[in-house]
Amino acid sequence: MLGTIETGKVIDQNEDAYYVQIDGITYELKRKEITQEEKPKIGDEVRGFLYDDKQHNREMTQFLPFAQKDQYGWGKVTEVKYNLGVFVDIGLPDKDVVLSVDDLPFDKDRWPRKDDQLLVHLITDEKDRVWAKLADENIFEQLSAHFPNDMENKNIFGTVYASRELGAFVITKEYYLGFVHSSQMARPLRLGEQFKGRVVGISQYGRLNLSSLPRAFEEIDDDAQMVLMSLRRMKTKTLPFYDKSDAQEIKNYFGISKSAFKRALGHLLKGRYITEDKVSGTISLVNDPNDDQNE
Repeated sequence: MLGTIETGKVIDQNEDAYYVQIDGITYELKRKEITQEEKPKIGDEVRGFLYDDKQHNREMTQFLPFAQKDQYGWGKVTEVKYNLGVFVDIGLPDKDVVLSVDDLPFDKDRWPRKDDQLLVHLITDEKDRVWAKLADENIFEQLSAHFPNDMENKNIFGTVYASRELGAFVITKEYYLGFVHSSQMARPLRLGEQFKGRVVGISQYGRLNLSSLPRAFEEIDDDAQMVLMSLRRMKTKTLPFYDKSDAQEIKNYFGISKSAFKRALGHLLKGRYITEDKVSGTISLVNDPNDDQNE
């Protein structure tokens, strides 16, 4: 019966709460947990959600939780216990519901952390204990929306709803479904993690292929960015500097050491953003990474 919405009869009250009986069991309905306009009286029937609080007291509330037996809702992870599972806030007072270790990835690096988000519903076991249960793939497919055709290289934000060895499954804030292959992440993405990345393609399964790795222009360090900015300001996109230029002239113009300048040039040359003419002693911008940026 716990974890469900039921109707019972008010058998007693005090200044803080009403006491509601259902099938011989008494539940406390605190006055602050009442949403109905007319306050109940002894003998009235009231309806609410049944649960036990952290002290295992039987409680009723008319503020319904985000997740229920037949309703999925997003809950925030509040605590992780590796021998039990993770605790999820579903909107109940003084009660977080456990998502069992049996429903979590085998690799604990992929477990949710505090403040991660999970889409769950509730189940009640044979001992009348309420547990959270993850939404499965079918639920996310039902929730999903069709994405437009021009998603390539778009930035997206979403939540990881499954984390596996091959990669992570993501639902974006627009409810598009996506997949991040393990080669497109710097580390394993956690279940429930808030994902920021970009679209790199569309899979044969109708999902967005995603990446959490930075674009090339985002990997350019501050010194290289400064050199790029200086080249952009020139009408000719050319500057009279190269790797053999005088150290003091480099310092006077760019404000960095010759070694830092040479590292920046190396990075930009490797990325084919610039060319270097050692005869004329110049560098030129030939492929501005900002031109490929698609916000």
